[in-house]
Amino acid sequence: MIENPHARPIAPAAWLRSPVGLGWAAVGGLGLVIATDLFAVWADLVTLGVTGDLADSGFGAVTDERIDRADRLYATAGIAQVVAVVPTVVLFLCWFHRARVNAEVFDPYGHRKGRGWAIGGWFVPVVNLWFPRRITADIWDASAPVGSPRSHGLVNAWWAVWLCSFLVGRFAARRDRDAETAQEMHDAVRWMVFSDAVDIVAAALAVAVVLRVTRMQHEKAMAGPAPLPV
Repeated sequence: MIENPHARPIAPAAWLRSPVGLGWAAVGGLGLVIATDLFAVWADLVTLGVTGDLADSGFGAVTDERIDRADRLYATAGIAQVVAVVPTVVLFLCWFHRARVNAEVFDPYGHRKGRGWAIGGWFVPVVNLWFPRRITADIWDASAPVGSPRSHGLVNAWWAVWLCSFLVGRFAARRDRDAETAQEMHDAVRWMVFSDAVDIVAAALAVAVVLRVTRMQHEKAMAGPAPLPV
């Protein structure tokens, strides 16, 4: 038997499975992340007011009750965010991996990274700054209707904002951890407000990406195999 030298085998075989259920689960998790981020922004603003008064006028200008309330809100918001993020990460990665395998069914040779990177690419240092975006773009291209424009505008916007959220979040957390004076705490909370606000935008764009890819894959699967060129 003569083999095509340009063909490369796919192992294990890719099987088409509906991304709809996992897609909606991921969207629900991202919605919960947005809700906890909104709560965190409110807690940040309350804390910002307290730390601002402390920085300007000292502890005598702020009651213990007000300080305790701000501390409780701030701590509760942080816990709520962790509780929301952990299951959402699991759901999103499950959806992402399934979308990647489905994309391989639609276009076996249009992927620059193996399907294992759909999970590993998020956790390996340095490459996690661009591998997930590249994999998403390949999924997008393979899932798009045949002959339709393949603009990556939404993917690029989501990834840019997500990177900003990731980097700013780490910076804000370090400032918050190292803050000792009232002014340093006030400045750290300002960064935390910005971090939580950017995270809301990133999560909203992630919702748009999940919904769009899920819809494209569902519609492409329902349409059946593309007609062969005449």
